[in-house]
Amino acid sequence: MRHELVRARAPLRLGFGGGGTDVSPYCDEHGGVVLNAAIDLFAHVTVQARDDDQVRLVAADRDQAWQGVAQAPLPTEEPLRLLKGVYNRFMVDHVGGRAIPLTLVSYADCPPGSGLGSSSALVVAMVEAMRRFMGLRMDPYEVARLAFDIERRELGLAGGAQDQYAAAFGGLNLMRFFEGGRAEVESVAIEDRILKELEASLVLYFTGVSRESASIIEEQTANMRSHAQKSLEGLHALKAGAFEMRDALTAGDLPRFGALLDAGWSSKKLLANRISSSGIDAVYDAAKSFGVFGGKVSGAGGGGFMMFLVDPTRREGLKRLLGKFGGAAQAARFTSVGAESWSA
Repeated sequence: MRHELVRARAPLRLGFGGGGTDVSPYCDEHGGVVLNAAIDLFAHVTVQARDDDQVRLVAADRDQAWQGVAQAPLPTEEPLRLLKGVYNRFMVDHVGGRAIPLTLVSYADCPPGSGLGSSSALVVAMVEAMRRFMGLRMDPYEVARLAFDIERRELGLAGGAQDQYAAAFGGLNLMRFFEGGRAEVESVAIEDRILKELEASLVLYFTGVSRESASIIEEQTANMRSHAQKSLEGLHALKAGAFEMRDALTAGDLPRFGALLDAGWSSKKLLANRISSSGIDAVYDAAKSFGVFGGKVSGAGGGGFMMFLVDPTRREGLKRLLGKFGGAAQAARFTSVGAESWSA
């Protein structure tokens, strides 16, 4: 049954360990492993039927809009490539290439280029919204895989697969990625007190620098394809670290978890030249001198959000210190709920 007005949301994520191993060709040749957690920041989508012959697409947080006669496929050049790509796929797959007039509005709870997986969460939220709008059934694996296919294969945007699966499933997960796009998501069960302690220990710091992750990932991918030894060793270390981080969390050993974050950040910087910068290094060094257990830049690097783990009694002091660098520090909260939609 088709719905007239649908809303959906999908959570953003913090990537703790293994980020980069979910990117081809590494995951195809060696198998990727990522530990991540969904947080209570979301990508939001509204889809509404229209009574004319138009399609209107709006990225409200970017103040961008596109409108034209309903046709399939829509041209997928900018602006709003992601929105057009999702619309096109659903028209081809489910109405035989015909075009349904509708309005689709999207926005996210963080700036673009944040390193929290907002672009992929947005695609997942759009897939979930269109699924309900058209009265279709899809499980989280199908939602994530379709979002991955649209973003990475059809639109050709460089990146891995962890963001789509984190947004579709929610929660704290160890994810495995294999050749051919196959993925397995394993929920990591930890005591509620440990999860609350992890929340109490986390500080997110937005550097104020939004970056385009695709260019950084393209350099990383080129290094992998050339089998650059330094890059390959870094990825192997990141993969091993994801398992160690899971074990530290389940044991409730947060200082150990923080130390592994720190080691993972050192390995991550081996993958491409622009993953860090002098500004990022200055913030990180100051946080280390303050006494954090560890930290890293979220996502591909180059800017966006950094995360740190610190004794909860010192969290406010760390936030004040980070504020001196001109960015914004905040707490983080986890969510166990993945992509969801409802009729409005």
